[in-house]
Amino acid sequence: MQFSKSTDYALHALVHLGNSSSLSNIGIKELSSTIGVSESYLSKIMSKLRQNGIVRAVPGVNGGYELARPAEQISFLDVVQVIEGSQQLFECSHSNSRLHELLTHDGDTPLCQEHPEHHSICLIEKVMDGAEQHLYQYLREHTIGSIVDEAAKRCNHKGNKE
Repeated sequence: MQFSKSTDYALHALVHLGNSSSLSNIGIKELSSTIGVSESYLSKIMSKLRQNGIVRAVPGVNGGYELARPAEQISFLDVVQVIEGSQQLFECSHSNSRLHELLTHDGDTPLCQEHPEHHSICLIEKVMDGAEQHLYQYLREHTIGSIVDEAAKRCNHKGNKE
């Protein structure tokens, strides 16, 4: 599994926005320069984030982007789902093979719980679904704000050593 570069750029842009003073917005030129991506590519990413209520576009000569809500309320999962979509990461083939049958049934007794779609879930699919849920929970627990706070702590810690 690999997230796209768009997710990488979106997260970096949001951290940059979260790290800026709350009284100013940041233009696409500065954002793209800081992240190291073209303005046109980043504009498409920012448009998706805007359409989904994560950033707000500020019009005008000195316009740009700002976070639409506090950084602590924007989870990594929010961003991943906007950029990547919210499709299931693993899908069992549900083939008619003997192995698949063994993974879903033990004779006449199902080895697993009923899936919401009312079919037995394969044991492999059960493990993969569990991993996906753990990933989503982890991404849900981490926010743009938590990264901004951690970066500030590191910066302060480094400044205290000098």
